[in-house]
Amino acid sequence: MKIGGGFGLLFILVMMLLGGNPLDLLSLLVGGGGPAVQQGPPPAGAPAGAPDDEMGDFMSAVLGMTEDVWSRIFAEGGAQYRPPRLVLFDDMVQSACGFNSSATGPFYCPPDQRVYIDTGFFRDLARMGGPGEFAQAYVLGHEVGHHVQNLLGTSDQVRRLQQNAMDQAEANQLSVLLELQADCYAGVWAHHANAQQQVLEPGDVEDGLAAAAAIGDDRLMRNAGRAVSPESFTHGTSEQRQQWLSRGIQTGDVNACDTFGAAGM
Repeated sequence: MKIGGGFGLLFILVMMLLGGNPLDLLSLLVGGGGPAVQQGPPPAGAPAGAPDDEMGDFMSAVLGMTEDVWSRIFAEGGAQYRPPRLVLFDDMVQSACGFNSSATGPFYCPPDQRVYIDTGFFRDLARMGGPGEFAQAYVLGHEVGHHVQNLLGTSDQVRRLQQNAMDQAEANQLSVLLELQADCYAGVWAHHANAQQQVLEPGDVEDGLAAAAAIGDDRLMRNAGRAVSPESFTHGTSEQRQQWLSRGIQTGDVNACDTFGAAGM
């Protein structure tokens, strides 16, 4: 994955030329904000040491590209995009969503509108079959997708539906649809970033799809020696995650990411 001609050394301003109006119904107006990356200080008693500078530079550059793409998409819909802040940590971190360890993996916290990336997760992802820079960028793009859902009110709507769900299986299915949409949004970002700056190199898309497959619920259950239990899925199967990421990359169309409509909701 190419970023400014050199790996993670520059923030890039990606000016997108989008055809049509992908968010005609978008009415949410949010305040402005600039890109920011911070290192997550470990809590008392946690191992010291911030993520390495190279990773921080790379994540910063990817974050900048997501901001440019989503700012343009929101502007096409008559709204202003407020970008999330990015916190890089290793092992454990304190957020507005509570105390989280590396067992949580990367996550988005709606109350503080921050994306938390545990850099150690990328080592695990590579071992599971999802190596490469674009695989890492996909993870960040997915979490930024959750930020977009938060701004649009999708996350709140899903939480309300989950509160009224008949059982846990139904609530889990709603989580799956939310996660698959975030995968698709990550693909939308990659589509437009590549259209303008040709950031994708041969093999990058394959690496991203491999990463999506590596973290499918069914594969994770099998790798853990558990029986595959679809009613327990919260993120989707490997095939589903690949399908929706691929759809976003191929179409670059936010409207193509309606996982809820595709499920008949």
